[in-house]
Amino acid sequence: MSDLFDNGSYSDKDNKGIDPELAELLMVEKQKAQFNAQIHEFNDFCWDKCVDKPGSKLDGRTETCINNCVDRFIDYIK
Repeated sequence: MSDLFDNGSYSDKDNKGIDPELAELLMVEKQKAQFNAQIHEFNDFCWDKCVDKPGSKLDGRTETCINNCVDRFIDYIK
């Protein structure tokens, strides 16, 4: 499905035959997918960096590490 969006098939210049409402919907869905991919990326990265062993609760050090990691990741992608 990502190939469908990534190959430019639905860019503004190519969607002359596509209903504008459908093109808008596709653009919104692409943005949602990109946002979700970024969330998963920093979840994976920060989890691997900060969590030594999973438990029933996060300790203070781990929670601080995850918060700082996510903040840095967000600053990086801006």
